[in-house]
Amino acid sequence: MGIHYCHLKLVERRKLAKWLEAEMPIADRLDRDPSTIYKDIKRNRYTDDELPKLNGYYALNAQGMYEKRRAIHRTMIVLPELKAAIEGRLKAG
Repeated sequence: MGIHYCHLKLVERRKLAKWLEAEMPIADRLDRDPSTIYKDIKRNRYTDDELPKLNGYYALNAQGMYEKRRAIHRTMIVLPELKAAIEGRLKAG
């Protein structure tokens, strides 16, 4: 079966954003593996080429990005025919 881990929750993301800004150690405080924290920051970091000073990790933005990615997976679960069509096309190349 694969490795199971719990995703970060909004409360944890808020703490993460606050501690990142304060440049404090994070993984031990959240009782999470450092790789989990690193991956979340990397995946959910806000970047704007026009206003680079706004680049950073924002908890609400990170939560929204996470929920958007999860919605794609839920669509494929709810619509098995869509999942089959996508898998068929991927296999076909």
